[in-house]
Amino acid sequence: MLDTRHIGTVLSRHSAEVEAGRLRFFAKATGQTDARYTDKAAATAAGYPALPVPPTFLFCLEMEAPNPRATIDLLGIDIGSILHGEQSFQYHRMAFAGERLHFEVRIADIYEKKGGALGFVVRETKVTDGDGGAVADLRSVIVVRGKAREGK
Repeated sequence: MLDTRHIGTVLSRHSAEVEAGRLRFFAKATGQTDARYTDKAAATAAGYPALPVPPTFLFCLEMEAPNPRATIDLLGIDIGSILHGEQSFQYHRMAFAGERLHFEVRIADIYEKKGGALGFVVRETKVTDGDGGAVADLRSVIVVRGKAREGK
């Protein structure tokens, strides 16, 4: 059984710089052909101050937390028993190369289905800019198959 007393636990507060080179690499790796994501001149011609952050790139920066396995470690989950359940994001504004973004990751919910055969851990991440303004809210769900070890 997953330990529900960890609902609300903040797993990480960290910052990450949005680097133009990483955005170009991400665009190439994901097959992005829109020049606004790789060429600063194309981005500025489109009215952006710098290269825009592609929608899913913030999940990459979220993984720069001091311990990206914090959820698994805290709840004592066997990594071989997890599945990717869901991932979503809500943007409040576009982010751009050159910004320093701040991430606060917390466990929003823990629940079970099928008599405990499936456990669900919902993580929510608030992304803000240097002034504390909302940039995005990220949400991810991992599914834990089978009985989980007792959490810490």
